[in-house]
Amino acid sequence: MRLVLQLVARLFLVVILCLGAATIWATIDAHRSVDRATAASAERVSVALEALYWRELMLRSNRMREQLLPVPEWRTIETMGLISPGICVRLEPAGAFEKPLCGQSKGIGQAPPRWFAATVQTLLGDHAAVVRPISTRAANAGSVSAAADPNAAIALAWQHILDNIHVALLMAVAIALLASLAIAHTLAPARQIVAALQRMARGQYSTSLPRFRSMELAMIGQAVGDLGDRLAQSMEERAALTRRLLEIRSDERRALARELHDEFGQNLTAILAFANTIEATSARETARGEVAQDARMISQATHRIMACLRDTLNRLRHPPAEELGLEACLVDLVDSWRSRNATQPMIQLDLKGDLADVRGAVAATAYRVAQECLTNSLRHSSARVIVLRIERRTGAENALLVHVEDDGGGDAAKLARSPGFGLTGIRERVAALGGSLSIADANRGVSVAATIPLAA
Repeated sequence: MRLVLQLVARLFLVVILCLGAATIWATIDAHRSVDRATAASAERVSVALEALYWRELMLRSNRMREQLLPVPEWRTIETMGLISPGICVRLEPAGAFEKPLCGQSKGIGQAPPRWFAATVQTLLGDHAAVVRPISTRAANAGSVSAAADPNAAIALAWQHILDNIHVALLMAVAIALLASLAIAHTLAPARQIVAALQRMARGQYSTSLPRFRSMELAMIGQAVGDLGDRLAQSMEERAALTRRLLEIRSDERRALARELHDEFGQNLTAILAFANTIEATSARETARGEVAQDARMISQATHRIMACLRDTLNRLRHPPAEELGLEACLVDLVDSWRSRNATQPMIQLDLKGDLADVRGAVAATAYRVAQECLTNSLRHSSARVIVLRIERRTGAENALLVHVEDDGGGDAAKLARSPGFGLTGIRERVAALGGSLSIADANRGVSVAATIPLAA
């Protein structure tokens, strides 16, 4: 799941939790507001009746009367105006069959759902009645008792919650949308960072990123840039070291070829000369026929060893592609293999593009790749047809493609894991020039493809 969506989802979860908390708080506040309205109604009515009490007392000049105010005289419109909606006030002691005086409760709010009424009743309980004396100096003046109408109180609480929740809901939606846009805008540079890392994974290590406004993203971008620079430097050092190792190995191969030619080759030539002399001398003497036969066997073995030595020397010496050009050397390589294998397999050489100016390390590496792949196909498979394709690609690629494919079966995965020095050597050569080597299954055999940048 994308990070932006995760953050937005968490933000909406926080908004929902806040709305739930706001709903609970609004419910509690509505319940308390009914208690406050009840106390305020009792206070206002008691103050009004106290003034009425003292006025009637002065008019009647009777201080000892237990109940100065008759019931009909306090139930007026003015008194009802002092009572909050949903609150009922009773005068104590009450007269016979006297009903409490209630504030206007019709139209004060929508009828609440049953679950809300049951939840409020269970969690918050009933509203307590509030009693206020009419006069603190005359205890016999009576008292005012105010109580909330349960149904009206629930309706008031529900309307209070609706009024607050509507506003809170609109604010929460607006905050969530604006915060989501802000989060998406803040995390937009993450795509550039991911794209830079993907380019680094493809080998483009020197990747520059713009300067981000966020300090954290700027630090990440700086770290990615530093990492790319270090990787580029490491790859350059590795390529230089690989080239140096290849040069050292080439020098050792030349020295070994020289020693084999000067020492081993000359000794074999001498052995062959001695064997030919023994064979010629013994052939004139009938009694020494067995010696002549042994001499011929020595001569044949020496010929085989010298042929093997010539092949080894050809592989050890630098390919002439560095000096003579790649195309001529490839033609000579294929012709030499064809002369050794007159019947099978058939080797096809396909050259595409201008190869005249391909020389130096690129030509030597391409020649080694072709030589090693042809050797593997001829010696380790039962191929009937081997296709060697050399293609020069211009334009943005500017690379040389060496592709060898045979129909001799084989397992590409097993060949890629082979610990042999041949494939390891050409893989190192190609990597040293910044190229790539791939081994895959072909139609009926194995395909080896090497891409060598010409800029190398």
